[in-house]
Amino acid sequence: MITVILLIHVMVAVALVGVVLLQRSEGGALGIGGGGGGGFMTGRGAGNALTKTTAILAACFFATSLSLSILASHRTSTPSILPAGSENGLAPLQIPETQAPAAPQVPQSN
Repeated sequence: MITVILLIHVMVAVALVGVVLLQRSEGGALGIGGGGGGGFMTGRGAGNALTKTTAILAACFFATSLSLSILASHRTSTPSILPAGSENGLAPLQIPETQAPAAPQVPQSN
């Protein structure tokens, strides 16, 4: 179930980015938006369609986000990389027994 909602969430996010990038800039903050004629989907009707599409995709994005968070909070078995059955999920540290290193031998001179 979570996988299906996650796939829908990703598709909605990609579509939302695409629709937002299709919209005409009104601010012209970088000097590239606003003016000029003959663009793709120009006119008042296209602007309303893009605005409605953006609103619908945003609502779907919020709905899938909320449903993913609710499903994740109800999930009981969480996978762990730590060994089970130890205190707080941590295993005690095992120190291998080693002997002290031997002292270096002084070479004998003849």
